[in-house]
Amino acid sequence: MLSYQHGYHAGNLPDVHKHAALAVLLAALTAKDKPLSYLESHAGRGLYDLAAPEARKTGEAREGVDAVLARGALPEEHPWTVAVQRVRAAHGPAAYPGSPAIARALLRPGDRMHLMELHPREHAALERGFRGPDVHIHRRDGHEGLPALVPPVPRRGLVLIDPSYEVKTEYAAAADLLLSVHRRWPQAVILLWYPILDAGLHRELVQALDAAPLPRLWRDEARLTGSTLRMRGSGLFCVNTPYAAGPALRATSAALFGRSDGAT
Repeated sequence: MLSYQHGYHAGNLPDVHKHAALAVLLAALTAKDKPLSYLESHAGRGLYDLAAPEARKTGEAREGVDAVLARGALPEEHPWTVAVQRVRAAHGPAAYPGSPAIARALLRPGDRMHLMELHPREHAALERGFRGPDVHIHRRDGHEGLPALVPPVPRRGLVLIDPSYEVKTEYAAAADLLLSVHRRWPQAVILLWYPILDAGLHRELVQALDAAPLPRLWRDEARLTGSTLRMRGSGLFCVNTPYAAGPALRATSAALFGRSDGAT
């Protein structure tokens, strides 16, 4: 949806949940000396300033990145912590890396990025901040763009599906998008994030994916106990989860939330 701007929510605990899992997956994939492609359906601007008026208005980062770093929930060698520190070394202590910046911090020369963003202002910021020979930025709807771009070259790779979920139909549409990408690119690691709200709209997404014969599925739902957010929880689905990433994904969720409702 063109009204959504992630700057108000950057660095909150669901963001850290999503980005820490993404970082673990990227670390597992880059451990092998083979090039890869990284694709995003809804990239946003990619890099956020937690001192900006939008972030300060909600203060959501205080329960997220600020608290996680303050209590050392994830060790210094965790790939998410590494990515955050690299980004802050380059952009200052108030910087928070969205998923494109997480990927750029962890990918290697020769790996390729395809980032989709439809919102004109967010797309313009993405173009300013992420130009490069191996970065392809598309102003298009990820629901249309991802299926059109896969399988990419290199054929080995990872996809992040992360829509705004502003309307009820986006839950079913996100599940359909994952299944569409998987049909076209069955080898891809696909990570999908979804919010858990009181209305329970995520159940349609979960049921659709649980019913599909997806390989090496990892699912994690974490409840936000004591949070001031409207969300009640944060959910992740991963398809073709790298074997080496499974223990690190479980340990990451446990460190962030003290428990993991997900199953491997």
